[in-house]
Amino acid sequence: MINIKFGTDGWRAIIAQEFTVKNVTRVAYGTALWLKEHKQKSSVVIGNDPRFAGKLFAETTAKVFANAGIKVFLSSTDFVSTPMVSLGTTLLKADLGVIITASHNPPAYNGYKIKASYGGPATPDMIDQVENLIPSGVPLELLSIEEYKKQGLIELIDLEDMYVKHVEEKFDLDAIRNSGMNFAYDAMYGAGQNVMRRLFPDATFLHCEHNPGFDGQAPEPIHKNLEEFSELIKLSGDIDSGLATDGDADRIGLYDSEGNFVDSHHILLLLIHYLHKYQGLNGDVITTFSCTQKIADLCKAYNLPHTITKIGFKYICDLMVNSGKQVLVGGEESGGLAIAGYIPERDGIWIGLTIWEFMAKTGKSLDDLIEEVYAIVGSFAVERYDLHLTEDKKQAIISACQNRSYKSFGSFEVSSVEDMDGFKFHFGDGSWVMIRPSGTEPVLRVYAEAPTSQAAFKILDATKATLLA
Repeated sequence: MINIKFGTDGWRAIIAQEFTVKNVTRVAYGTALWLKEHKQKSSVVIGNDPRFAGKLFAETTAKVFANAGIKVFLSSTDFVSTPMVSLGTTLLKADLGVIITASHNPPAYNGYKIKASYGGPATPDMIDQVENLIPSGVPLELLSIEEYKKQGLIELIDLEDMYVKHVEEKFDLDAIRNSGMNFAYDAMYGAGQNVMRRLFPDATFLHCEHNPGFDGQAPEPIHKNLEEFSELIKLSGDIDSGLATDGDADRIGLYDSEGNFVDSHHILLLLIHYLHKYQGLNGDVITTFSCTQKIADLCKAYNLPHTITKIGFKYICDLMVNSGKQVLVGGEESGGLAIAGYIPERDGIWIGLTIWEFMAKTGKSLDDLIEEVYAIVGSFAVERYDLHLTEDKKQAIISACQNRSYKSFGSFEVSSVEDMDGFKFHFGDGSWVMIRPSGTEPVLRVYAEAPTSQAAFKILDATKATLLA
């Protein structure tokens, strides 16, 4: 039996290799044990994204919980997004949520994410406790879903419907629909497709079919995976903005009317600008170590507290839930963002609708709104390379970073180094490069910030040449 370890955001493994019914049963059993230890009478919300065999794994999980005497609210639709499970957990006042998803990972993977009662990622401490309760085997005789339904232990629930109603209550959808602006949505074959069709039937849709293999591509909403969408927007000539979400619809990808990718650094700035300047809201801003320095600059201009955390939305969520402070915006570079007035959870659709509402209510284009932010903090670009290396080479680079062996990258002289989570090398003029191993893949991520995209790539190229020398 494999030793099951949760990564940055849940347990993920290759379907039929390690992600099997037997191993999912073990994880569900450990989670159920944890819940029973902490609560006498408890309930859980369970759903799955559109990945291969998602329903099978969700039903297996549901049966394990029901077998332990825990009330299960099981999603009745073919698939749901992670935010639908998180929101459902809070609205149904459940003690836990479980979503079967591997998020943006390649199609061969599936995964298991745990959500806490507050509708956000479980704390690292709780995950450690669950891990320690996962047995090496579970000789359970599970009944059918129908049998557990008869016993009142499993109840089918339409989480999609709950989510749509919540969106309709919280957003001025009429303003968006009647703005005269045209919008497009790329589901990347993921879990957001049905909801967006319901909310915006007149939008332009791409990859909004059920395709459990995601057409062979990892459903991560980054530009290199969205070039078809970008081209569609360019060629249309009349689409004002395009929204893309990942496999479980908790991450966002955004495009302007020219088909240019708008990264999370810019989205975070737009959210702060909209919520504070236009809506008069205040609160803390929490961002991860890989985000642009411009966020600190905008917070300073608006007199908003700003906290930087390690990379991983769970650290942001922890502060949103436990700091006792009102959080205005929380987010990470990889497209996971959250805002005040909602659950402490990433939600690509929720954030996309916030930006579209900002455009609709001001009558301004995305470019105009970004220019408003640039007028305060200056223009910038953050770019990223993913270096696929052998484990030995990766470890040698990390060791060199730890030993402060890198004094320069090409012509870029290092002035200072931060190592909160990975290694950020500052060059003294506001530009920097950051090196960090991925928490979920055999990859070394390299980020750079500079005044222009061209300048950022120059830093990346110099860094890559130094690292691989």
